[in-house]
Amino acid sequence: MAGRFTPGTPRTPGTPRTPGTPRTSSTSETPGTPGTPGTPGTPGTPSAPLLPATRTTTRGGHVSVPAPADGAGPVGLDLDLGLTLGPLRRGPADPTFRVTPDGSVWRVSRTPDGPGTLRVRPDGAQAWGPGGPWLLDRLPGLLGADDDPAAFVPRHRLLAATHRARPGLRLTRTGLVLESLIPTVLEQKVTTDEAYRSWRLLVRKYGEPAPGPAPEGMYAMPDARGWATIPSWEWHRANVDGKRSATIVRAARVANRLEEAAAMDPAAARARLELVPGIGPWTSAETVQRSNGAPDEVTTGDLHLPGIVGWALAGDRAADDAAMLELLAPYAGQRHRAARLILLSGRVPPRRAPRMTPGDITRL
Repeated sequence: MAGRFTPGTPRTPGTPRTPGTPRTSSTSETPGTPGTPGTPGTPGTPSAPLLPATRTTTRGGHVSVPAPADGAGPVGLDLDLGLTLGPLRRGPADPTFRVTPDGSVWRVSRTPDGPGTLRVRPDGAQAWGPGGPWLLDRLPGLLGADDDPAAFVPRHRLLAATHRARPGLRLTRTGLVLESLIPTVLEQKVTTDEAYRSWRLLVRKYGEPAPGPAPEGMYAMPDARGWATIPSWEWHRANVDGKRSATIVRAARVANRLEEAAAMDPAAARARLELVPGIGPWTSAETVQRSNGAPDEVTTGDLHLPGIVGWALAGDRAADDAAMLELLAPYAGQRHRAARLILLSGRVPPRRAPRMTPGDITRL
């Protein structure tokens, strides 16, 4: 995916505002190739190279942080950008995420300060837009500076081999709840291709073009009010049923309270999210894994994950959630990392049933 990047010393953040692999869920939650860059826009005048603890914003909204010359970084080892940031990508045509041939990873986020575009590459990071400084303040967390891979002790040959083979894996922490929650809700009870298409259509239609010289076709997702005011027929056109759209609208109406969960303990964050009807354990876990960088929040209620974990660790393709949690018990505190490594190992049970047939409510 992208090349390796060694993040620099964490910068001194400003005072934050108080915020107001693809799979199919089997729970009954009630709504519950790298792209080719286009012609860049005209960026603001680049600022001079910055020291790690310095932030300079030009009139054009451009901010940059160079990589340290000695290669040392807050996570101690080289970082694999593809593995670390990959879970934030919702399909190969995600309008908020792009990997370009020069090895840059581009992300467009809706921050508390507004939309921002972030580019991370081997020689540093840059950001544009009102949310650019916010994104750079939290860049170390995004690149896994808050993660402690040394806390993981493999107790199975497969996990030990995969852990050695993937030394650049870190668990990302975005600090943003809604941007992970909404696409996760879209993935409830449907195929991932359906969910990715819905996300792509809605973001392009109701979001706004990415600030700065982002690759062509990149957008910032709508703000909370934008999500809450999407007409019912537009949800239908995007192939999103009433249960999922109602969940997203309810979440958008209490977005400020949900965004507070990014600063909470993962268990408390999940409890906060699950107060919204339509958000259950599967959705809350998938969200908090990304927004909070939670190494122990394993996904339950998934259609495929228990069988994959059961097959990898015990040869049991029929494992359910209880069996999966029992197999992962030795990794308490690091169960999400263990599950992630199992998925990266490629050891999955042979398919015996046909793939789930995609649905299309737009024809109804």
